[in-house]
Amino acid sequence: MLLNYLKVALRNLWKNRGFSFINITGLAIGMASAILILLWIQNEVSYDQFHEKKDRIYEVWNRAIFSGQLHCWNTTPKVLASAMQHDFPEVEHVARLNFGSHLLLTVGDKRLSSEGNMVDSDFLQVFTFPLLKGDLNTALVDMHSIVLTQTLAKKLFGAEEPMGKLIRVEDKENLKVTGIVADPPNNTRFQFEYLMSWAYYRHEHGDDLQWDNNSTRTYVLLKPNASVAGLAPKMKLIKGRYEPDEPKWEMFLYPISRWRLYSSFKEGVEQGGKIEFVRLFGIIAGFLVLIACINFMNLSTARSEKRAKEVGIRKVVGAPRSALIAQFIGESMLLALIAGALAIGIVQLSLHGFNELTAKRLFVPYGSPYFWIAGLLFVLVTGLLAGSYPAFFLSSFQPVKVLKGTFKKAHALITPRKVLVVLQFTFAITLIICTIIVKQQISHAQARDTGYDRNNLVYHYLTGDVEKNYVLIRQELLSSGAASAVTKTSAPLTQAWSDTWGFTWDGKDPNDKTDFDRYCADEELAATAGIQLVAGRDFDLKQYPTDSTGVILNESAVRAMHFSKPLGQVIGDDNVKWHVVGVIKDFILRSPYSPTTPMVIEGAKGWFSVIHIKLNSAHSTEEDLAKAKAIFSKYNPVYPFEYHFIDEDYAKKFDDERRTGTLTALFAALTVFISCLGLFGLATYMAENRIKEIGVRKVLGASVTGLASLLTRDFLRLVLISLLIASLIAWIAMHIWLQGYAYRIAIEWWVFAAAGLMSVGIAVVTVSFQAIRAATANPVKSLRTE
Repeated sequence: MLLNYLKVALRNLWKNRGFSFINITGLAIGMASAILILLWIQNEVSYDQFHEKKDRIYEVWNRAIFSGQLHCWNTTPKVLASAMQHDFPEVEHVARLNFGSHLLLTVGDKRLSSEGNMVDSDFLQVFTFPLLKGDLNTALVDMHSIVLTQTLAKKLFGAEEPMGKLIRVEDKENLKVTGIVADPPNNTRFQFEYLMSWAYYRHEHGDDLQWDNNSTRTYVLLKPNASVAGLAPKMKLIKGRYEPDEPKWEMFLYPISRWRLYSSFKEGVEQGGKIEFVRLFGIIAGFLVLIACINFMNLSTARSEKRAKEVGIRKVVGAPRSALIAQFIGESMLLALIAGALAIGIVQLSLHGFNELTAKRLFVPYGSPYFWIAGLLFVLVTGLLAGSYPAFFLSSFQPVKVLKGTFKKAHALITPRKVLVVLQFTFAITLIICTIIVKQQISHAQARDTGYDRNNLVYHYLTGDVEKNYVLIRQELLSSGAASAVTKTSAPLTQAWSDTWGFTWDGKDPNDKTDFDRYCADEELAATAGIQLVAGRDFDLKQYPTDSTGVILNESAVRAMHFSKPLGQVIGDDNVKWHVVGVIKDFILRSPYSPTTPMVIEGAKGWFSVIHIKLNSAHSTEEDLAKAKAIFSKYNPVYPFEYHFIDEDYAKKFDDERRTGTLTALFAALTVFISCLGLFGLATYMAENRIKEIGVRKVLGASVTGLASLLTRDFLRLVLISLLIASLIAWIAMHIWLQGYAYRIAIEWWVFAAAGLMSVGIAVVTVSFQAIRAATANPVKSLRTE
């Protein structure tokens, strides 16, 4: 019997090759899209979940009120680690981690600029990064030790044994390789090429015992039987114990399971995070498969007349309804298996491009039995979902009516088939509207005035001897014509590296906790970056040597400090008295979607990490960079000339939104394509089913235009209903999404009109081909049997 069912299924597939192709193609594309999305979701939900002690790992966070709002953040004082280790018996290990460091590593003639972290010696005991060589307990104890990843060890030493070998770091210190660690997987926040001892960090930067300097991340491994609930009240008060001036400042432990997906806070309370995108794309994956299944349902039920006699005869000869249901579901399972195999091929071909788009390193785990079990279940569920409604619909035919030809029902206003078509296009149009609005929001932020000139502006970190030879480098850059202006700053113009609420000034409210961005520049910042001065002047150390302790405020800082006459005002910071020499227009240092924050730019007595160079627009960029490279090589020969364009850095601020917009557009296009496949199939069948009616109408004088309109009218009505429903859904969804941006667009009516015209146009093109073909057919051929 099973063999007979298989033969019948294969014959039906071959006999109706066009409809089979539409069904298999739609299902394969829907399943492939869902698999790609599920791979992305699996990567996101598994972030840092591979650590063996994950149930006991926490990150320390701060919670305090600034600028009238309750903020939470995950940078902490360096001294916190030792305090926790000393005060809390519940703590097994504490590990600090600095922000990523780009250091020059030299082995013989090989020089590599590599990114890594400096960590406490307990880091490898808290987190599971398998140490392939070396001792887990001692690898990072010594100040002059370094642990390399497999990849970096191979780059530096090739086939040689790296253990015990020396590496020159920043052309200053020799460190010994004490361990080789497996490369970090792509689903962890810790992406490093090397790990160095915290003792080395302390040797280089000193021992910071200040509780008000939040500049590192602190991770805690609790003892197996420790109570988090019992430790929480003590954590809450730890800063107040050591810093009595901050009694309302709290600290809390944040579990590793929440880091990736939930670490977005508003007024001190979790407000989602990446989990919202995981849910969104999970819904999209489900709908893509559902839409493909709807195609199968619609085409199968629309072609019911073709198989009605088969059902009637099988019932007459004794086939029970359950056998017919099993047969039809089996056919859909077979079709789903074929589509599933095709989907795997599509996934493999498109995975590289999908990885580029999502900035991931996703892969299909062919070697995992769980993948094949999950894949088989996915295919079977898809086949069951696609085939269930047609199976019950076809098996319900009464043999007497079928064999008499009276089983057809009159046209109903609402039918399951119409509902399914509306559902398909509702989802497709919703995604089209969302794509347009996301693209609008990105364009709106990109068009925002940054407050400085990004063109021909590059920066270079103060590596090696650059700071020591800065004056000579600056002079030669200007005299050679490579640059029109040069300045030294504490950070790139696109990044905020330091902020503080500790500034003091005359008349400051003691309860004022306004947070200010802190920046440093030596001179010619306005000339180099094209920043507009609204009062006073730029730093000028030649004419005004006291500008070394001068500050420049932005307009937001002037308002925050309530200065009516800011020039000459004195501001205190870190026991230094700074005097205001100028005021600049606000410029975007952080997110282009957020309001600009108050900013204080300190003079030459500040700290510096970056040199900004305004390339000479009179020459080509290549010529300017070639001259600059020669100058840097002359005064900093050990280090490579590694420059960065400010405009490229600024463009990266839009990466997340651009990626979301591109993915939404891609899924919208796939949804529309799958929906149109089904619509094309339905239009084809409807044209075939009404061929005699069309012939009669044509004989009676109906025009081709009138007949085409007759055949497309019903479909267009369904698309218009979908547009109304989709517009409401998309408006609600996008209104909620836009609330996350302070600098945002208003949703305009033309977006819905454009989506409507686009969807109607696509539907008309899809259906009209078959409609016109049927309308132009010779009526003699369709009526000759009459």
